[in-house]
Amino acid sequence: MSEGTMQRRAQRDGQFDQREQRAERVNRAGGLNRLLAAAVAVPVMLIAAGCSSDSGSGDDAKDTSASTGSGSGAGSTASAAPTVQAAAYRTLPEACAVVTRKTLTELVPKGAASGKEGTSSDTAARASCSWSSLANKGVKGSQFRWLNVSLLRFESDATTGDGESQAKTYYAKQVKDAQAVTGAKNVKSAPVTATGDEATSVRYDLKKTEGAFKQQTVVVRVENVVLTLDYNGAGLAGDKSPSAETLTKSAEKAAKEAVAAVRSANGEGGGGGSDPSATSPSPSTSASAAPKATPSKSSSATPKATASKAAAAAPKASASAKS
Repeated sequence: MSEGTMQRRAQRDGQFDQREQRAERVNRAGGLNRLLAAAVAVPVMLIAAGCSSDSGSGDDAKDTSASTGSGSGAGSTASAAPTVQAAAYRTLPEACAVVTRKTLTELVPKGAASGKEGTSSDTAARASCSWSSLANKGVKGSQFRWLNVSLLRFESDATTGDGESQAKTYYAKQVKDAQAVTGAKNVKSAPVTATGDEATSVRYDLKKTEGAFKQQTVVVRVENVVLTLDYNGAGLAGDKSPSAETLTKSAEKAAKEAVAAVRSANGEGGGGGSDPSATSPSPSTSASAAPKATPSKSSSATPKATASKAAAAAPKASASAKS
């Protein structure tokens, strides 16, 4: 082989090697570019996924918030305090004017003009008045009479309930208490018709050192007001005891007038109280002191005027009779 032929072959081999080297560089460059493209694509996919996730979470949060808000509103509505029916009567009449002068003259002839008003911090909620009478017959003895009227009005309250329901509870308690007086004999109870919404008369005999007392208690409920009327009588210093039937009729008559006065004070019907010429009572602390508990706070308040207080008043009457 000639020297020229060998040089041309060497040149062709060199050119072939150069082309292979260039092709290899291109392939390497292409692979690197693909790696870079893939590396760039991964963050983009992650960002897109993150955005998609955030969007979904926002929607879920809105739905959850809306659901929670709706539930909260429903709960608030359900837990709202229930309304209570307003009390029918808003005030009370003047306690010493609930019985007419004519009736007072029949029941307490010597004390019709001397009613003693019980103490009360709120006469629109509780009030009372008492009268006492001693008819001295000298050596023949004397007749003692005592009358007390107590009024208690119950106001509607979200905690204790409506006024009428409280009044019903207190009415039942007053009747029960009147039927269970210590030392009472011949206890008799009977409903009283045409008097308020419900009324009961309780009568019994009560023996004391000063004499034998005939006690009458009439308990009446009219709407959200409870009226308790106590009336007793006794023959002292040898005088005979009064008739229980007569005393009961008188007590029931006075109770009807008192109910009419309560209704009149609240704009219903005509009043049954004393006439304009009646002497105004002087406020004083008496045996008929009103209950201390206010109606909206306690439905178990008990008027202080009881048969025992009536009996306690008897010694003075007896002493006067003997003198």
